[in-house]
Amino acid sequence: MKAFIFDLDGVITDSAEYHYLAWKALGEELSIPFDREFNETLKGVSRTESLERILRLGGRENDFSTEEKEQLAAKKNEHYVSLIKNITPDDVLPGIEAFLSELKQAGYKIGMASASKNAFMVTRQLGLLDAFDHIVDAATVAQSKPDPEVFLKAAEALGVEPKACIGVEDAVAGVEAIHAAGMFAVGIGDPAVLTEANIVFTDTTGLTLDNVLTHI
Repeated sequence: MKAFIFDLDGVITDSAEYHYLAWKALGEELSIPFDREFNETLKGVSRTESLERILRLGGRENDFSTEEKEQLAAKKNEHYVSLIKNITPDDVLPGIEAFLSELKQAGYKIGMASASKNAFMVTRQLGLLDAFDHIVDAATVAQSKPDPEVFLKAAEALGVEPKACIGVEDAVAGVEAIHAAGMFAVGIGDPAVLTEANIVFTDTTGLTLDNVLTHI
């Protein structure tokens, strides 16, 4: 193994709450209420697909033109961006900085494969831009997770074969994308949910090089 490729939301920082609040506000505006359980189905999914799922939930998928849907997605993003302006280095999840440092010292390439178009901004606010050799975000890929494109692009940018990469994800769609890319999948979250991952840690404090490599 030569590289680790991380998702952002739920792995490096928990900005998922901000996504939830922004989508919920838009949903309420459209008279489509939804709960946290439904919000779980949006994790790791692109902004466009998330909007489609919300509209289908409310039976309103045919009520808007493509242009209007783009405007709705943009409105959600504006709200999200206003919320994440409050993110600071204190919002890096426990153990992540130590793990990234350990990987760097051990000579591993480190990439990010994020479904967020705001990945660079969030990573910069977390003070972690220098920790990553390359970041691929949703703005540069055509297909969203579970399609493997974002992970494959990250591996290519790092100059590492996919089979020599370890992907780290907190979402089912992300784990599926890692496997579709031909990589080893590390899950962060509930083992009962992330059943397809090769190894699952309930939270980021379990991420150490030894803990991961012993399961490969």
